[in-house]
Amino acid sequence: MLIINLPGLRNLIEEISEKNNLPKTAVKDALREALLKGYERYRRSKNLNRHEFTEEYFDNFEVELDIEEEGFRILATKKIVEEVDNNDHHIALSEVQEVEKEAQLGDEVVLDVTPEQKEFGRMAAIQTKQVLLQKLRDSSRKMVQEEFKEIEETVLQAKVMRFEKQSTIMAVSSGFGQSEVEAELPKREQLPNDNYRVNSTFKVFLKKVLSGTQRGPQLVVSRADAGLVVYLFENEVPEIEEGIVRIVAVAREANPPSRYVGPRTKIAVDTYEREVDPVGACIGARGSRIQAVVNELRGEKIDVIRWSPDPATYIANALSPARVDEVLLVNAEDRQAQVLLAEDQLSLAIGKEGQNVRLAARLTGWKIDIKDQAKYNKKEEQETEGNMSEEILAINPELELEPEATVLTPE
Repeated sequence: MLIINLPGLRNLIEEISEKNNLPKTAVKDALREALLKGYERYRRSKNLNRHEFTEEYFDNFEVELDIEEEGFRILATKKIVEEVDNNDHHIALSEVQEVEKEAQLGDEVVLDVTPEQKEFGRMAAIQTKQVLLQKLRDSSRKMVQEEFKEIEETVLQAKVMRFEKQSTIMAVSSGFGQSEVEAELPKREQLPNDNYRVNSTFKVFLKKVLSGTQRGPQLVVSRADAGLVVYLFENEVPEIEEGIVRIVAVAREANPPSRYVGPRTKIAVDTYEREVDPVGACIGARGSRIQAVVNELRGEKIDVIRWSPDPATYIANALSPARVDEVLLVNAEDRQAQVLLAEDQLSLAIGKEGQNVRLAARLTGWKIDIKDQAKYNKKEEQETEGNMSEEILAINPELELEPEATVLTPE
């Protein structure tokens, strides 16, 4: 059997494996595919008869690496036929039976079709090198994608590397020893109070792992995702990790629509144990636990509220720090509610540029209409008096009412 020599093949595989942080099996697979592409290039250059080589033409060819002999062979799987019309895919039954008498039509045999070393050519060798480099890059990207896909939607430690347009390019550690797996932190996923300097470190939420072989960072990370808030509370509050306290919902506005409004988050918590105060557990002694979260988020305001299965109570809690007098569930099917409170609580309930009520609506899933309790009661009284007047006039159409008139029942 012929063999095309590749001196130092064993050392080459080990060196590429170590340099690219890839398993040797991945390097061998990439090398086989690159050599096969080189063989295709060689065959196309020798195609004097201008035979049509389709994209699938060489699917029955493969490369066999010989680590001991430090070389490789080209093998082709051919089908046994009566008459041969394509030497690359078929072989005559009579030819095979000279070696194997029991061979039958339709069987397949694997044959060595390795060309002479000199014939393989410089052009094919260049093609092999180019394909190998590309396949190694693809293999490396695939390994990273598979590794980080398993930990998608978790929090990682990242270091700022450089800046591209409005995005910050960061580095996160990899289990394969790659110290600088790149991740992109887009402008919309950044916090307004963060100071991104080269080599500064941040906790980031792994939002998405990009598939494919496109250039650039494969990971998209976020500092603005609600998942980061959940992670920080889980790490600061032992009761959450132990399952005593649970996070029910989170509404976050890390990048408010106006620069005059700061970032803010509302988080609803609950517990299965009556003696445990879930809000107090999250805040901690003298606010130590929540302060640690606020510090990591660079001063972002955080409201921790108690979740309730009763929508009215839940909505009232969600509008904290405002004190709510009454919640009217106007339309349960469309989840519409009216909230009544004192005049001095209106600004607190609505919040600067509507941020507080907006977050409360997101947190609860209800459309919230805030009203002044006094004005609402007065309007109700006027509507009630109007309805009474209409009823009386309906009884006696000739009766005219003065604004302050006392209505007497006729004898």
